[in-house]
Formats: sequence, C-alpha cells, structure tokens
Amino acid sequence: MASGKRLLMVVVVGFALAAAATAASGGRHGRGRSKSAARLQLVPAVPGASMAERARDDRHRHAYISARLAASRHRRRAAETARSPPVETSAFAMPLTSGAYTGTGQYFVRFRVGTPAQPFVLIADTGSDLTWVKCHGGAASSAPRVFRPSDSKTWAPIPCSSDTCKSTIPFSLANCSSSTSACSYDYRYNDDSAARGVVGTDSATVAISTGVAHGGGERKAKLQDVVLGCTTAYGGQGFEASDGVLSLGYSNISFASRAASRFGGRFSYCLVDHLSPRNATSYLTFGSSSSSPPSSQTSSSSSWRTPLVLDARVRPFYAVTVDSVSVDGEALEIPPEVWDVGSNGGTIIDSGTSLTVLASPAYKAVVAALSAKLDGLGLPRVTMDPFEYCYNWTGGDDRAVVPRLAVQFAGAARLEPPAKSYVIDAAPGVKCIGVQEGVWPGVSVIGNILQQEHLWEFDLNNRWLRFRQTRCTQ
Repeated sequence: MASGKRLLMVVVVGFALAAAATAASGGRHGRGRSKSAARLQLVPAVPGASMAERARDDRHRHAYISARLAASRHRRRAAETARSPPVETSAFAMPLTSGAYTGTGQYFVRFRVGTPAQPFVLIADTGSDLTWVKCHGGAASSAPRVFRPSDSKTWAPIPCSSDTCKSTIPFSLANCSSSTSACSYDYRYNDDSAARGVVGTDSATVAISTGVAHGGGERKAKLQDVVLGCTTAYGGQGFEASDGVLSLGYSNISFASRAASRFGGRFSYCLVDHLSPRNATSYLTFGSSSSSPPSSQTSSSSSWRTPLVLDARVRPFYAVTVDSVSVDGEALEIPPEVWDVGSNGGTIIDSGTSLTVLASPAYKAVVAALSAKLDGLGLPRVTMDPFEYCYNWTGGDDRAVVPRLAVQFAGAARLEPPAKSYVIDAAPGVKCIGVQEGVWPGVSVIGNILQQEHLWEFDLNNRWLRFRQTRCTQ
C-alpha cells in the first residue's frame, strides 16, 4: 500500500497460495504506556513523500470506496449475526500515532496477537473488514516482524468450506481444494500492490482498565476468536511502513465490531496533528469515551452527536448525513442529493484517507467560497499539483486570515475544524486548499486531516457518532 493510501482492493479469483496454506496449517494487547512499552521500529515507506503523492493515493482510495459502495447497492449483505460475548463495564485503549515519520498519511496502532502475544504496528483503518498481519512462511518472512501461526497456541485456520469463508470474509478466493483447506484471500490494489494469505482466528491481548481517566488499575485480558488474516505475500512499497492493518470497519468480522461488542458497543479515537512526531501519542479506545485517557479529554470544547448510517448500502464504512456546509457563516449552495446515500451520494468518515474528497458539486462550491476569501487577502497564487488553489504564505496569523469552514450534520451537530485542517501546509511557505474533487454521482469522504485534533466516538449500539475538539495529547 503506497503512502497515505487506504486499502484499495479488488477481488481476484484464483488458486490458493500453497505457501500461505502451509504457514497457517501448523497451529490452532493492551494499553501500554509509551515509556514502558518496547519501541517497534518501522521502515520508512516513502521518505519525504510529497503531499501530491498522498493526494494521488487518496484518489485511488476514493475510486475503491465508490466502486465498493456501488456494488453494495446491487447486492445487500445477509444480516450479520455473531454470538455476543459478555459486555464489560471497563475499557481498554491502544496507543495511536501519526505515520508522518514514515512518509505516509496513515495512523498507526500497536496490536498484540497470538498466545504468547506477538507485538505489531498496524494501520488503523475504518474501512477494512479484515485485520491482517505479515506472516511467516512466504515472501513476507523477510519483514522485520512477522506473525508465526505455529508459535501461537490459539491460532485456528478457518476452513475454505465454511460459511464464514464463503459469505463473510471479504475478497476470499472461490477455489477450495478440500474441505479442510484454509480460507484464502487475494487483495489486489489499484497501484499494483497486493496482499495474499489465509484467514484464521486467534486471541488479541489487551490491557483493561476500569477507570483509565482516573488512573485506575490495569489487567491483561484476551479477546478470543479475533478474525485474522495471515499475509504471506505482499507487494507495494507502502506496506513496508507497517506490519498490516487493524480493521475498524462495520462488519461482524472486524476487530472494531468484535471488541466493541464486549466493551459497551462503542469505540473512539483521537487523531493528533497529521504532521506530529512519533512521540505524540493519542489513543484508540474501546468502551465508554468517559474512560478515555486524560490526553483525549477537553475541558472547554462543545460535544456534538449525529446519527450514524450503518445500513447495507454503506458497509463496511461509517456514513453520516450532511445538512449543509458554510464558509464564514454563509451556507453554500450545494444540491441536497450530494449528501443523500439514496441518491448515490452521501458522506463517510474515513481514518485512512488523508485529504477530504468532496463530490464535484460540493467541491466546486467549497473551493470557490474559500478561494474568493483568500484571494481577497492579496495572497500571491502559486502552482502546486495536484491542488487547484495554492498561495505563497510567508506569515500572518492563520486564525485571523483563514475563512472559517463549518460542516453541519444531521441532529444540529457542527464540525468547525481548525484552519490548518483545510488550508494545509503543502510545502515550505506554501498553503493550499486541502480538499480534492470526487466524481458525481459519488460519495464524499471526510479524511483524517479534517478529523485531526478531534475525539471521535462511534456508538455502534445506538448508532451515534459523537465528536468534540481536543488537543489529543497533553
């Protein structure tokens, strides 16, 4: 996966990988504070990657999102059911950091899986169904860290003949040489990257606290039967920057759904500034956000909530309803169908897209309003691909000169991101209007730069998205 890009997958039907099956047939995490946890080294994917490269990757990601949502309109998934484990009244949190130091636009989370637990650094991805890690037994064996199924007492391959493989695992292969063969997958990415392997279940280790925000004690616990992809072959420079992907999408096999079902039906994350150094840590929390670490709290910002759209038309993505967009308090003229899922529009919240992508009618209205205000400041225009509006920015107080952008969601919720989240630093002394134009009809995507320095809580049980502005770190 190239830098700053979400998972851009198409199904490839072919033969199961013998190496993957061999690796997986041999067997059946927690909130650690940064000063006590071992540092896991990552290899830069694209050192010094430009914003143009991130923008290119986001366009690839948007194409994938659009294609998958279009397919969902013609093929609704069967109702997803899973056994419900006992609900915990406590919470657990996983350290979350920006991947800018590796040259990507992703956010990384620490994850421990297997028995005994093996540590990894994964991309936190709200659009993925399947959690996967690089696995021993194939080309991936040369990676700095690999999962070894044979070393885990709790690893169990999922048979390719099972209903789970046939109807639930995304991008599983159609062939099944025998009923006991492992379920295989083959992801092909739009930039010729790929991830191939087999699927099983294993246990994830987490550190549970009954009062994280109040310095409560911790205890280790196992999340059992976590669906896990064992990737034995992969291609693409971007995969060098992480050990795999943590699935936070809305699906009965995703890690988010599995963990949330046990911890209050909700999860939350707080994204630090996307250019933050690796020691700027926030958290991905499962359980009530009131139990989030102190670094994810804010004492003054308003808290908002808006309904989550979780039906089959948008799975595994999280959709919200936009009522309007305004610049300096003036509502823009955008056709309402742009925000309507039923009209082939709609808006999703995506942790893996960097730059926000707006369907063409919304994009044109937003950049026209913002550029008119910025042009009025007398800032010299400069050219910088792929952005349409960039300016020579040699000084000044951003808060005083940048027009205020606001997104009004259903339920009177209002997102007012900091100026740096939409008039972004594209190069030294250069700022650009940091949104991209998407196709219409098509979905709009609120990317992680627009989400930064906010706490976002996904209440899956009650279908609410709650958010509030915060520094994310102390």
